[in-house]
Amino acid sequence: MDVDVPRDVVAVFTGVSGSGKSSLAFGTIYAEAQRRYFESVAPYARRLIHQVGAPKVGEISGLPPAVSLQQRRAAPTSRSSVGTVTNLSNSLRMLFSRAGTYPPGAERLDSDAFSPNTAAGACPECHGLGRVHRTDEELLVPDPGLSVREGAIAAWPGAWQGKNLRDVLDALGYDVDRPWRELPAEQREWILFTDEQPVVTVHPVRDADRIQRPYQGTYMSARRYVMKTFSDSRSPALRAKAESFLTSAPCPACGGSRLRPEALAVTFAGRTIAELAALPLTELAGLLVGGSETARVLTEDLRSRIAPVVELGLGYLGLDRATPTLSAGELQRLRLATQLRSGLFGVVYVLDEPSAGLHPADTEALLTVLARLKAAGNSVFVVEHHLDVVRGADWLVDVGPRAGEHGGRVLHSGPVAELAAVDESATARFLFRRSPGPVRRVRTPRGWLNVGPVTRHNLRGVTAEFPFGAFTAVTGVSGSGKSTLIGAITEELPGVGRLVSVDQKPIGRTPRSNLATYTGLFDVVRKVFAATDAARERGYGVGRFSFNVPGGRCETCQGEGFVSVELLFLPSTYAPCPDCGGARYNPETLDVTYRERNIAEVLDLTVEGAAEFFADIPAAVRSLGTLLDVGLGYLRLGQPATELSGGEAQRIKLAGELQRGRRGHTLYLLDEPTTGLHPADVEVLMRQLHGLVDAGHTVVVVEHDMSVVAGADWVVDLGPGGGDAGGRIVAAGPPAEVARAAGSATAPYLAREPAPSR
Repeated sequence: MDVDVPRDVVAVFTGVSGSGKSSLAFGTIYAEAQRRYFESVAPYARRLIHQVGAPKVGEISGLPPAVSLQQRRAAPTSRSSVGTVTNLSNSLRMLFSRAGTYPPGAERLDSDAFSPNTAAGACPECHGLGRVHRTDEELLVPDPGLSVREGAIAAWPGAWQGKNLRDVLDALGYDVDRPWRELPAEQREWILFTDEQPVVTVHPVRDADRIQRPYQGTYMSARRYVMKTFSDSRSPALRAKAESFLTSAPCPACGGSRLRPEALAVTFAGRTIAELAALPLTELAGLLVGGSETARVLTEDLRSRIAPVVELGLGYLGLDRATPTLSAGELQRLRLATQLRSGLFGVVYVLDEPSAGLHPADTEALLTVLARLKAAGNSVFVVEHHLDVVRGADWLVDVGPRAGEHGGRVLHSGPVAELAAVDESATARFLFRRSPGPVRRVRTPRGWLNVGPVTRHNLRGVTAEFPFGAFTAVTGVSGSGKSTLIGAITEELPGVGRLVSVDQKPIGRTPRSNLATYTGLFDVVRKVFAATDAARERGYGVGRFSFNVPGGRCETCQGEGFVSVELLFLPSTYAPCPDCGGARYNPETLDVTYRERNIAEVLDLTVEGAAEFFADIPAAVRSLGTLLDVGLGYLRLGQPATELSGGEAQRIKLAGELQRGRRGHTLYLLDEPTTGLHPADVEVLMRQLHGLVDAGHTVVVVEHDMSVVAGADWVVDLGPGGGDAGGRIVAAGPPAEVARAAGSATAPYLAREPAPSR
């Protein structure tokens, strides 16, 4: 691939998902800029910085320093907030430390003492979380008519572990056969809440068919077990069960402010740091008026940092707003605002889908920001699918024509208008509206799902109706309450039946999890290999063909396929395993072939290639067919989960659902399913989702893509703004009706969309 891109422009990289846009923008241009920068850094400092590997590129000339803004899809923690993402918290803490009003005789505190995330500042009672978890007898024992043997203590684990605790209690002399309510109060208190952990000899009741020897058993109270499971367990299911026996309340020591009393005694403008952090940023900026010279310098700095956040339409957020409660669009704009403030000149900004999760109204603010970065003397390279952003570019690099091995070519590099002459470009078809929308009939609802009243985040007693047997789009600007509203839809609501929520969380956190393992296809492949004559002769079972357990895997790399090479002053590099060459299996396992391919070669097939290879195996055809249906034919079967985008992970989950035999009505909830998708991929995905509705199911999507909204049967529009300015239903009805709604931020953009022929 050879391509020339001018500097000092907004250049957009387009192409279908998997065509190679990100490999060009991030894996090549940004990676090479970073590598060159690190060449100038002292070797000792270099080893302390995480570095991207050197790209395989012949030459890049005229390359300025680069700043990358990628979509971080890792789940943020509850300790992360608007203040920490924007670094505004650091400035506010410095203001309180240096210019705050201290009580008479109080010692001046360091800025760390005003952070709930440090030992110096965190409230000792709740460890800086602001909430404490408690439990009581009613939660732990929902039915006091049962005895301990009959399972009165619902919070205890099931199976052997629960039986063990009951037997230990019996051995300690407690009556486990009396109804719970008849036990003396002090015994009930001890059983549920003691911190003691006595050890006793347990003589299990003998079963006729097996010998059970006495053993030493340790007692653990119900509260201790619940707290331990909630704080230590890595199993989401066990944590969720433990949480059901707990109540969460503001910490009584700090009142939910998360800080020590010493920090809360310091004020600025008559308010504590917790009170200022809770204010919307627009209000906070108005209060920051300096007194002393130190205060004036610090307040001016804070206001100049707040200004770009407000400019991007996020003035309604408070510094203490937890990051997990923000929408993807809000988080992306917060990071952009931080870059605006940095005032860098002559760099290349490489942005990964900055419009992801943004309403069309917010996208206009984004275009203004990109133009400002360019006007400040920078080059802005954007990987993007949003057609409005593409139209606003100075230069367009279109990669394709298709995904995976059918892509990877530069189809066009030049002004946007000239793409119209490129016939094989999938982008051109949508950018210049060459094809009409699909024909769909208007669906009649089979009934209505009533949700609410919902009071959470910025929703205040909101009730909504969703039609059963139809396709509903939930719209509204970022932060208007869309995700909060659909989060209130549960299986308990009348008429829902089975509920399937398909989000964009990763399908696995390690490279050992991949497309084949997640969809269950790997089980089919291993059975096929275990059934070959060569495997039977050698006595190889299904487990032999797994790279996750000893036996068939290469033990040098433990089935990873690569080994880490420590280079001390250079970044650690990953090299293919010297013994298996990246195949993950030992030579004996690789000797077994099926249709002249070994297991490693099969895992290297794309979904498209595998569909042909396993065409006569029904179980494999079903899995591979659904992956092809959602447009993932370009992915390799063994592609690690860590390499997949949020949109790809969501479509894999959807494919997993589609391959299950569906009996009865299912309600599918999808949060922004088109994020990261090219319009051509959106077309493929919508075909599947409308197919589900035609099969009698219900689909509800949170969506910003107006072409998807225009093709829906029903629209619920929230707003009119974000945060406190949103949180109510502005309009609800068919798309054509919502497009005419007064006061709706969505209406003008929806009105521009050609309605699909029906």
